[in-house]
Amino acid sequence: VQLQASGGGLVQAGGSLRLSCAASGRTVSSYIMGWFRQAPGKEREFVAAINWSASNTYYADSVKGRFTVSRDNAKNTVYLQMNSLKPEDTAVYSCAVNRRTSFSSSYLNTHTSYDYWGQGTLVTVSS
Repeated sequence: VQLQASGGGLVQAGGSLRLSCAASGRTVSSYIMGWFRQAPGKEREFVAAINWSASNTYYADSVKGRFTVSRDNAKNTVYLQMNSLKPEDTAVYSCAVNRRTSFSSSYLNTHTSYDYWGQGTLVTVSS
């Protein structure tokens, strides 16, 4: 599976961006998909996850109520709508595939539980 994130850019605080993660090589429609981010000098941080049918989502507390994860299985694509952006949201955002069959917060926020990763897209939020 190859994953490519796009949609990043420079935005002012309070603004919005929509990230996309397009998968190729095989369908990801049966897999959990996650978004992570990594700011300069910081560890990778979980952002959001969505199950295969989009019936379940899970968010980091830091983005809950501001970010929305969604997917279009027909397009083999996952999205991250980011609203009310803050300077502390500045990071490289990456998407990943989790092949586990159950949707559990016990491991969804752990990057080691994900199997495939794509190149990230940079989001910069200015104050």
